[in-house]
Amino acid sequence: MKTRVIKLNPDFPEEKLINEAAGVLKNGGLVVFPTETVYGIAANALNKDTLSRLYEIKKRPQDKPFSVHIADFDSLKQLEINLSKDAERVAMRFWPGPLTLVALNSRKEKIGLRMPDNTIALLLIKKAGVPVVAPSANLSGSKPPVSVEEVLSEMDGCVDMILDGGRVRIGIESTVMDVTERPFKILRQGAIPQKEALTDYTLLFVCTGNSCRSVMAKGLMEKFVKEAALAEKVHIDSGGTSTFAGIGAAPNTVAVMREEEVDVSNHIGKNINKDILKRSDIVFVMEKRHKDFIVNLMPEIKDKIRLLREGQDIPDPIGRSLEEYRNVKNVIKGEIQDIFLEIFKEEKK
Repeated sequence: MKTRVIKLNPDFPEEKLINEAAGVLKNGGLVVFPTETVYGIAANALNKDTLSRLYEIKKRPQDKPFSVHIADFDSLKQLEINLSKDAERVAMRFWPGPLTLVALNSRKEKIGLRMPDNTIALLLIKKAGVPVVAPSANLSGSKPPVSVEEVLSEMDGCVDMILDGGRVRIGIESTVMDVTERPFKILRQGAIPQKEALTDYTLLFVCTGNSCRSVMAKGLMEKFVKEAALAEKVHIDSGGTSTFAGIGAAPNTVAVMREEEVDVSNHIGKNINKDILKRSDIVFVMEKRHKDFIVNLMPEIKDKIRLLREGQDIPDPIGRSLEEYRNVKNVIKGEIQDIFLEIFKEEKK
């Protein structure tokens, strides 16, 4: 058979072409498409002949099921999936994104679930209107493809259509996590580090330059969390709304944090982005303008953004005296203590 390759705009894929590919998929064809991790082969999960063909092409054992790819959270109801509260929090943190969750359906069967963070992938799945399975577009055991050229090297003539969305963004397969029982387990290491995937809480502290206030807040919260033996449950991060990537902590920040027996000398600054914001359960900002900046960038997370000091900005000490840094640190410490008790009261019992 001849495989048709269709070039698409990765950000604004042509609807007519997506509809055509969705029709091929719905009617039993195999369509290769890009995700943020690797290229996958989409198949109609309701078509037994198509699934048999997919197993044969992949040279995959029949007892190794394929994960189902979904385009939205409503699809969980259609698949009769009931996530626990903790599993739902994990899904909300990482979906769409490079995480596959193994969950139970209403018949107590384990099923892999993935919501890719790719415009072409999400549109194709949604337009198909059927459950879609999508293993990586390679022979079992070989390297998953990150470009159409790599797909064609193994799949040319084996699949009906390939949607070319360019080179994928991440290039590493999704992390696979079993959430059917506690504690959750990582079944396959992937794009999301194990420690980040398995944490119960992710807190993010934001200031402007990510060299002073947010560094102090992160360091102090890490200290409290460690002293409470909660370090395995909590991931704490910091970032800036306008910083230089790789900037270190300000010398006065390092000095006043040493007074708290916290070493931030190895801090590496970074700007916040949508991935960091999405994966955070609560985002603490130092000033109202930081909140406004984030809401403008990602309005859907506005409800999880809080001022560190309720109703008041925490002043920026950058370029000021050591004593001014110490004053700001003490204000931040008081707020962090209150927040720690508020969030982790149950875990401390």
